[in-house]
This record gives sequence, structure tokens and C-alpha cells, in this order.
Amino acid sequence: MTAFVFNEINFDNHEQVVFASEAKSGLKAIIAVHNTQLGPAMGGCRMWNYSSEAEAVRDVLRLSRGMTYKNAVAGLPIGGGKSVIIGNPKTDKTPALFEALGEALERLGGRYVTAEDVGTSPADMANVALKTNYVAGLGDRGDPSPFTALGCFVGAQAAVRHQFGRDSFDGLTVALQGLGHVGYDYARRLQEAGARLIVSDIDQAALARAQAELGAEVVATDAIYDVQADIYAPCALGATVNPETLSRLKAKIIAGAANNQLATPEMGIACREKGILYAPDFVINAGGIIKVCYEYLNTPETGLDAHVRRIGETLSEVFVQADADRLPTSVVADRIAEARFKK
Repeated sequence: MTAFVFNEINFDNHEQVVFASEAKSGLKAIIAVHNTQLGPAMGGCRMWNYSSEAEAVRDVLRLSRGMTYKNAVAGLPIGGGKSVIIGNPKTDKTPALFEALGEALERLGGRYVTAEDVGTSPADMANVALKTNYVAGLGDRGDPSPFTALGCFVGAQAAVRHQFGRDSFDGLTVALQGLGHVGYDYARRLQEAGARLIVSDIDQAALARAQAELGAEVVATDAIYDVQADIYAPCALGATVNPETLSRLKAKIIAGAANNQLATPEMGIACREKGILYAPDFVINAGGIIKVCYEYLNTPETGLDAHVRRIGETLSEVFVQADADRLPTSVVADRIAEARFKK
């Protein structure tokens, strides 16, 4: 298995990859510490019904690397890591499962700090906290999703300003994929700012709510790539910007909350060649980790809102630099991050 990890295409000189299991609770987890140059690795715990162990390894390697870049660009004193639990988040959760994860984190001695992510919640993190202090995103004040949505909104504002030369969303159509906690709040902010919404999700209740509360048009999950829209906002799982979908997109901006939106690095080049302005995912969706970091390090939250809103300024800098150097925005964002954590 070690050789498999080292040879996995997404292995990027990760400092540590740990497989954790506990028979009684049924825990099967993978913890990936990508880089700790700037501080302890921090990143959420995802629970997903992966089709194979190999798929889980691939996901945790990609996600943990993304956290290093995200945390560095956001100016946070932390490194990047991630954990995944193999299991169905709707049927396999137990308090004991997350307590076992806490024990696994405790054995790492603080090299990795977790929080909620796709398939997990502040309540799950409370169970992790019964066994370790290396966990954030606890209690009512721990939910980072509103801050992720805020960062995406100000990021989309920066993209609209750069691509269309305007400050308003009035008359713009957003094709938004994924109405989870972040996606729905992001959709709400866009609608309140004047945007028209076209949405897709596998959750029928979320779709009905978006129709009723936001006046959104609902389309089938695969049809979201074909609609006439100015902005495509991927807010579900990653790799939805790929050769097949990019050929169908009519939007001139990609600005969403999902991690690892580009299926391959080459897709950044393809976006630029097609005239699509891509807001690099690890820049635009950093609001949540900023919130969690403030909480974990007991930083006064008086500056939190301003810190999250600086995401828009950072993206504007990325866009201008990409145009000046004739490079994909994804490459420029990578370079900014690497200059901070590669020493």
C-alpha cells in the first residue's frame, strides 16, 4: 500500500499519510498531512461512500494539497492537511466512529487539526473533541459555511468586475451546481444582489427550497453545463471542469465553492484559451478555513469579516497578473501560494 501511495498521481511529496482503523466502531480513515512549513496542518474531515480505497486515497491526497495552497494564499499561519472517512454519512455515523477518529488524531500529536467538511458536521466534531484537542469548528459558532459563502460572493464580485467591467450582478445569470450549506447561502447572496439563478442538485428538497425562496430555475444535474449563463458556480464535488463539460459551458466566469474544480492542471490553460475567467478554487473558497483558523488559534474575530473579504482583493491581483503574464489564473495562484510555503 505504501508503494501505491507514493506512485499515486496526486502524491505531491506529502509529509505523512496515515491509515487509521478501529474495529469496534468500524472506522476506516485516511489522514494526509501535505505540508507544515507555515504551521500545523489544518483541513476538514470528509465522510463519503467511496467506491474503493484507491478513490479515497486519491481524494485525500488532492484535498490535502489544496489545503496547503489555500491556507498559504489566505495568509494563515497553518499548513495543509485533510482526512477522509470511508462510509455513508447518512447511515454509518455513530459517536464512537468520531471518537475513534479523535484518538487517531491524538496519536499524531498536533501535526494535523481537523474540522467539518462534506458529510460531517459540528456535532460530529464535538465527538472528535471528546478524545483530542486537535479539532476546530465546534458548537454553534463553529459552522464555517457562511464564511465560505461570503468569500465566494466577494470573489465572484471581483470576477464580474474584471471580466465584465461592472460591479452589479443585475441581469446576470448564475448556473449553480450544489445547494448544500455553502452553495445555498452563496445562491442566496447572489439572488439578493440581483442575479438570476439556475440550479441543480441531487437533493430534491434543496431544489424545492431554492425554487420557493430564491425563485431559482431547476434543471437536471447533467443539464447544468448546457444552460445559458454568465457564471458557472460549482459548489458540489470536484473535477466538474473537465474536457467534456468545458466544451459545453457557455459561461464566461467560473466562480464556485467546490474544491479541486479542475479535473487536471491543463484545464486551467483550456479555460484561458476559451476566454473563461477561472477564480481558482483554493483562493475563492478559503472563507471557511479562515473562520476555523481564527477559532482554533483564539484570534479575536473582530478582523474576521475583513480577512474573508480580502479574498476579492487577492483574486483581483491574480486576474491582473494572469493577464499581464498571459498565464492561466490557476498557475498564478499556485505561484503565489508556493512563494509562501516553499522555503
